[in-house]
Amino acid sequence: MTTPPDERPLIVAVEPDTSALERLTEELQRYQRDYMLVCSPSTEDALEQLERLRREGGRVAIVLAARGSEGLMAEELLERVSRLHPRARRALLIPWGGWADAETAQAIRTAMTFGHIDYYVLKPWTSPDELFHRVVSEFLQEWRRATEGRAELTVVADLRSAKGYELRNMLARHGVPHAFLERGSEEARRLLDTCRQPETDLPVVVLPDDSVLVDPTSEELARHGFHAPTGLVEPGTFDVLVVGAGPAGLAAAVYASSEGLRALVVEHRQLGGQALTSARIRNYLGFQRGVTGRELANRAYQQAWVFGTEFLVSREVVALRSDNGVHVASISDGTEVEARSVVLAVGVEYRRLGVPALEELVDRGVFYGYSPADAGQYTGGDVYVVGGANSAGQAAVHLSAYAAGVTLLCRGSSLEAGMSSYLIEEIESKPNVSVRFGTRAIGGTGEDRLERLELEDAAGGTSTVPADALWVLIGAEPRTAWLPDAIARDDHGFILTGAGEHMFETSLPGVFAIGDVRAGSVKRVASAVGEGSVVIHQVHRYLEHAGARATGAPVVSS
Repeated sequence: MTTPPDERPLIVAVEPDTSALERLTEELQRYQRDYMLVCSPSTEDALEQLERLRREGGRVAIVLAARGSEGLMAEELLERVSRLHPRARRALLIPWGGWADAETAQAIRTAMTFGHIDYYVLKPWTSPDELFHRVVSEFLQEWRRATEGRAELTVVADLRSAKGYELRNMLARHGVPHAFLERGSEEARRLLDTCRQPETDLPVVVLPDDSVLVDPTSEELARHGFHAPTGLVEPGTFDVLVVGAGPAGLAAAVYASSEGLRALVVEHRQLGGQALTSARIRNYLGFQRGVTGRELANRAYQQAWVFGTEFLVSREVVALRSDNGVHVASISDGTEVEARSVVLAVGVEYRRLGVPALEELVDRGVFYGYSPADAGQYTGGDVYVVGGANSAGQAAVHLSAYAAGVTLLCRGSSLEAGMSSYLIEEIESKPNVSVRFGTRAIGGTGEDRLERLELEDAAGGTSTVPADALWVLIGAEPRTAWLPDAIARDDHGFILTGAGEHMFETSLPGVFAIGDVRAGSVKRVASAVGEGSVVIHQVHRYLEHAGARATGAPVVSS
């Protein structure tokens, strides 16, 4: 009888010190039920096994490597692993206090800058060493989420369907694990037969109970697909209405609800706003290994929800008026919401290229904004990113783990003006990422999706190149046309603040603006979160003064 092959993913550990290797192996054995364990004293032997696993299609979850004094250095091994098994979590193993060694510290910083490791891990020095296991568990959770997210929902659609992409993108942006089956495939037919759903040309979403949504709207998918609130739980007047659920809006919600205010957040697209396009934010305070935009948004949403914030998703505020100190917001479903104060955190919309041929291919190989969930389908392809700021750089770095070639198209002559230095160094370290300066996309063609891209250089010369996908991240414009004239804006549509008693108050009393939509704001996640926290202090003061004015009591400035 033939023994079936062991298909468990691998945890690989390299430690040249014999006693440290024994202790490391002992600690890692607790994972053997779900993972194969390979522990070795030799980086060369480990590399040989990892190369063989790559050829055989083996799955590698974690590679931990301690620095030795001879042969292939651990950081060199991990650099090769980043190409052999790009989804594996990789870390340098160092002893307690090892970060104080100048050579080790430089190796860690360099490897992180170039994206060769995710972080360092302290060697286990007690048993059980729960600090060691906390980091390993986080690595395994990240790897599982990136590779095997449990398919709670299944989308059945044509591979090149724009509506199918829209549904998958919405699920990905909300962090909902889902699977995709191409319409007409044998697996899709079996699933639809199980659900007693006739085959159709329209996209179908199969829910966990085998019920189906045929060509659902975004509201239907939110309400029935992942049970997001699309209607008010209880009527009544809110203390604060937050319009937009990016980092600024979510921070405002957390602070408002935690301080006893009844808060409602309305978001028409996805929780997290443009922060979701960040595959990893490495310079956000407190996250030494970096944090994905999605993870940051999910944590903030859960934090606000626990404090009691109410949410309406896939709904849009389409108008705002003020009646006797109460603000009335008209919602896209026809309902109205009353609030004593309003915080505008609507963010911005991605600026368009304005190239008709490329506009016809939007969501069919041409994308505005970047979602890390998109990368896998372009494995081995040639892809392009337009832009010269951090969002474009982060997208290019993330795509480099999947695509054969990534080209960053930048109209300027350098990246220094708009991109963080650590990100520039990481781009320069990627052998499959190139930058074309003074170049813009002027056209594109394909049968039913992008296949070729037309480029123009600074001298006016044109060329046509094969292209599987194009992501456009060239800045953004504010979504403020729906606001009343009483709210002053600059020539570009950004909201002016500071007109009243408070820094973030607009020219309409009781209405505040924070984050990217505010004129003069710093376009960074950390600053948006800071504004979201500070604005609630100003909202409190406004509500106190408004209450005092309503009762005729004297107003005392704080």
